Amino acid sequence: QVQLVESGGGLVQTGGSLRLSCAASGRLFSSYAVGWFRQAPGKEREFLAHVNWSGGRTSYADSVKGRFTISRDNDKNMVYLQMNSLKPEDTAVYYCAADQTWTMAIEDHSKYDYWGKGTLVAVSS
Repeated sequence: QVQLVESGGGLVQTGGSLRLSCAASGRLFSSYAVGWFRQAPGKEREFLAHVNWSGGRTSYADSVKGRFTISRDNDKNMVYLQMNSLKPEDTAVYYCAADQTWTMAIEDHSKYDYWGKGTLVAVSS
């Protein structure tokens, strides 16, 4: 069993930066892939970024490529999402999710096994 807790959200101005953290419990977490998703009011949950178990391979949605960076520290059971050049349309609740089966369908939120409760990011114009 893995528990995930996101932190680092808040209010930021357009063009600003935030670093989200995802703290995980469970000794097997370092073998799981992890994704970041977000959900804005009235919208579908949106894939943002994915990192494999070792941190050696990452993938991004086109909407955040070049602005967001995902990374992990398996010694600390942590995954991060560095967000730069934030825009008002980035406003959403941000979630991290862990995948124990290494799905190829990394953008499909239904393939992830464990979820945090989310952290709110609000970007003002």
